[in-house]
Amino acid sequence: MKNSSMHERRVVVTGTGAISPLGCSVKESWTGLLAGKSGIARVTHFPVEEYRCQIAGEVKNFNILDYLTPKEASRQDKFCHFAVAAAAEAIAQAGLENTANYDPWRCGVLVSSGIGGIETTCRESKILEERGPRRVSPLTIPMMIADMASGVLSIRYNFRGPNFGIVSACASSAHSIGESSWIIKRGDADIMLTGGTECGIVPLSMAGFSQMRALSSRNDDPEHASRPFDAERDGFVPAEGAGVLVLEELEHALARGAKPLAEIIGYGASGDASHITAPRADGSGAAAAIRSALGHAGIAVEEVDYVNAHGTSTPMNDLVETKCLKLVFGDYAPKLAISSTKSMTGHMLGASGGFESIVCVQSLLEDRVPGTMNLEHADPECDLNYIANSSCDMPVGVALNISLGFGGHNAAILFKKYE
Repeated sequence: MKNSSMHERRVVVTGTGAISPLGCSVKESWTGLLAGKSGIARVTHFPVEEYRCQIAGEVKNFNILDYLTPKEASRQDKFCHFAVAAAAEAIAQAGLENTANYDPWRCGVLVSSGIGGIETTCRESKILEERGPRRVSPLTIPMMIADMASGVLSIRYNFRGPNFGIVSACASSAHSIGESSWIIKRGDADIMLTGGTECGIVPLSMAGFSQMRALSSRNDDPEHASRPFDAERDGFVPAEGAGVLVLEELEHALARGAKPLAEIIGYGASGDASHITAPRADGSGAAAAIRSALGHAGIAVEEVDYVNAHGTSTPMNDLVETKCLKLVFGDYAPKLAISSTKSMTGHMLGASGGFESIVCVQSLLEDRVPGTMNLEHADPECDLNYIANSSCDMPVGVALNISLGFGGHNAAILFKKYE
């Protein structure tokens, strides 16, 4: 039975912020997606000649000193830098720079990362081995732990409400957004700063993913390497960035003059209980999360217009996700507009659900949907409408974001055009 007070508290998005391989703002990233632009290129962070995968979606032209002092920046891992920048954009759009507009005890932070400060972990581990324990930085622990983006942002904005991080691999930020919506619905906060951030393009993670054969080896053609749902897909392309949203209780937002961008009407989570890296083969695990989201929203499957798929460009994921959508949507599945923006950004891991939720919000605002680039060879088993190779204009009233993570973690969020 639904709690009536929870059901009455509507949750809207009032701000968004993005750092991505396509640009250091929502506008720049969104413009790139609609144009079919690729943010994937050869890795520049470190030498990659010996790696099976030598390409990634790196963030370009980013300067943390636009947001923090040199001292502040030196005390944070780069995954927190991305969160700070994305949050600044979201806070500004939501009109929360004026602290008189809110009660800090009613504002929380749930900005997550799948890996956390792996750059710090690797650097300090090397220092330990080469120079001994007394040369390891005293800031190692706070810089490496994955919850620190929430901690840093809470301090920065004096948000004193619920404050933690969720780690569910590549579903981390989608779970964070969904759980943040429930925090508001149940009355524990009026505002939540939420989403995800990731900066995992380092030698250790690249080597580990490469050894798993999870990554594309199309090194001679980076822009066409990420090809979700294509018959010649050979693995995902790793990426970095952040996607942060301001969620707010509707009446609270309207009372302070904020403009709702979209409404969250449903969220579901489930577990595959199947394999540590592969999704459940029949798609039933992810399907359960989507059905849960639809149930909370109280809408029929025919009301969903657009699906931003997890769409990693791995042989297993894209097939399973197609099966999942057929399980949930049945005869309506071929009528869905589906796309994977990872075809242009690469896979931002724990930040992907945050960034792709912003894509859903933008699609509702503009009635425009990015395409799935590089879909050149039809896979007979992936036979739905993946909006191949170009964006399209279409009415979008409800958008679904799907995120899946190693460990069998599934999350689904439904966004609705605000009315």
